[in-house]
Amino acid sequence: MTDFFRNIVKELKDEYTNVAADGLGSSEFSDTIDTGSYIFNAALSGSIFGGAPNNKVLALAGESATGKTFFALGMVRRFLSDNPTGAVFYFDTEAAVTKSMMDDRGIDSQRVIVSEPDTIQRFRHTALQILERYAEAPEDERPPMLMVLDSLGQLSTTKEVEDTAEGKETRDMTKAQLIKATFRVLNLKLAKVNVPMVITNHVYDVIGSYVPMKEMGGGSGLKYTASQIVFLSKKKDRDGKDVVGNIIRCRMIKSRFTKENKDVEVKLHYERGLDRYYGLVELAEKYGIFKKVSTRIELPDGKKVFGKTINDNPEEYFTEEILQQLDEAAAKEFQYGQDGDEDVNAMMDVIEAEEEQELEDEQV
Repeated sequence: MTDFFRNIVKELKDEYTNVAADGLGSSEFSDTIDTGSYIFNAALSGSIFGGAPNNKVLALAGESATGKTFFALGMVRRFLSDNPTGAVFYFDTEAAVTKSMMDDRGIDSQRVIVSEPDTIQRFRHTALQILERYAEAPEDERPPMLMVLDSLGQLSTTKEVEDTAEGKETRDMTKAQLIKATFRVLNLKLAKVNVPMVITNHVYDVIGSYVPMKEMGGGSGLKYTASQIVFLSKKKDRDGKDVVGNIIRCRMIKSRFTKENKDVEVKLHYERGLDRYYGLVELAEKYGIFKKVSTRIELPDGKKVFGKTINDNPEEYFTEEILQQLDEAAAKEFQYGQDGDEDVNAMMDVIEAEEEQELEDEQV
């Protein structure tokens, strides 16, 4: 770029305006938050070693008891573990999170600040106060911070609270607009100071749709704001007749960084928590790292074992070398443009072959 245009940018003295080659400021992210599941990390970032971007909004939506709060708390634990000086502001609108719940999950509750807003306005006011105070500190003096809103669907409005107190049963039709306005303000502020936010939300069945569909509550505000939206659903995981946990299906409804409409499944054990390795066997089979041979799986060294054996002892079979190969496979599976060149090249080979055949036919 010529100095002429660079000088224009400098003269603007606008922190929101940058030359793209110098980094897009709030649009860029430099790190990720580990979700605790390799395959879910891959769905969010295209790398099994990645996770949720560190300055974006991630929405986890689903029906009751599909693991929304569990995932949020799991990310809180990982965030605090990876950032010894960091802290989490947890907006608990359901009054569901307790100190014992955090202790059971290995979360340092000394570094979690819990707020229980009852209205959208109170949440917005508190969140903005925190972000403005955080932004006042010099960038190199800001400890890492994560915000969690659990859940958006439980927030009412000031008008709803007042009407309820007066015995009125009218619905506040401005709620969706309030939510949209709240995230319009919050979104850029979160990005500018590199603060990620995880939001859980409820879903409902769309009435009148030709095919069964589910939609997030709260209007379109979160849909436009969130960089990634994941719909969660579950089924029971059984060991014989005993239910030992849940298999949670995660569908990427929206993603600005990885392919949308991709499904991954993670396993949630009642006793052991989230299975970090679940889903990697299928990825390894798809990309030829492991081979399916009858009822067993052939490993790169030629050894054949049952899938259950791998899942019961994942550290033994998912070596550092195998994990690196899986990371490359995850990039092909989930990142935009990873297989596009191959598809284009294959198409061009077909076209060239057809053209050559046409020339041969004409010469004959």
